[in-house]
Amino acid sequence: MPEGHTVHRLAGAFRARFVGKTVEASSPQGRFAEGAALLDGRVLQATEAHGKQMFLMFSEELWLRVHLGLYGMWRFAGPGLAGFGRRAARVAADEPGVFPPEPRGLVRLRLLTRGNAADLSGPTACMVLSRAEKAVAMRRLGEDPLRDDADPGRAFAKVQASRSAIGLLLMRQDIVAGIGNIYRAEILFRARVDPHRPGREISAATWDALWTDLAALLQDGVETGRIVTTEPADRERSSGKARGHDACYVAHRARRPCRVCGTPVLAEPMAGRMLYWCAVCQTG
Repeated sequence: MPEGHTVHRLAGAFRARFVGKTVEASSPQGRFAEGAALLDGRVLQATEAHGKQMFLMFSEELWLRVHLGLYGMWRFAGPGLAGFGRRAARVAADEPGVFPPEPRGLVRLRLLTRGNAADLSGPTACMVLSRAEKAVAMRRLGEDPLRDDADPGRAFAKVQASRSAIGLLLMRQDIVAGIGNIYRAEILFRARVDPHRPGREISAATWDALWTDLAALLQDGVETGRIVTTEPADRERSSGKARGHDACYVAHRARRPCRVCGTPVLAEPMAGRMLYWCAVCQTG
């Protein structure tokens, strides 16, 4: 599932190439025909990301909400979007002189301008909302470290009120919006926090450190399109960009040696996903 930095990058792609332009909306798959008809012929006015959800504004009273979920992705065609060719977004290799390209697969929604196309496939949610409905959807989301209006104190109050493990609480999108399985594992490792530690035992200082680190890692992800959490000194190659296998400390590294202490990384189910952690380093 795309994590928060990817959704903010996608919102940036729409902001750069679609905002201010009249959009032709259609549903090649047919499942979103009524919704597409409401958007067709309108000018896209603004984009907004909150955690793993993106909102496209066509008027104050008409918003498109998209949640990619596990299998959703956008496929772009047109100039100026090559930098968004990551897991949740692909840039089509267009045939010379052919635009727009034929829809590939089951395309729920196509948004088309004179110069760019965006095809949405496999989302968990794709719906048209009124302003009031959009406000309700936003209120259900937790604090997003990438947003200027984020309040880490509100998130901390929910953490401190819970006996649940911090590794579980960090996956709740009504507490911190945008964290996925990789960021959960990595920020807890970097802070040396035991993922099983109850939320009510997390101190304000520890929470501030977790939030600050998460915000920095997410912002780096927005800028680079990658999740890189390792310090150069902890990689096999300490110079240059981190290669894929060097990008993380514990995520997806079960049974491999911890980069810091050499103990095999552990893995166990938590919050419906596989949690990765080091029992030696993460004792706080």
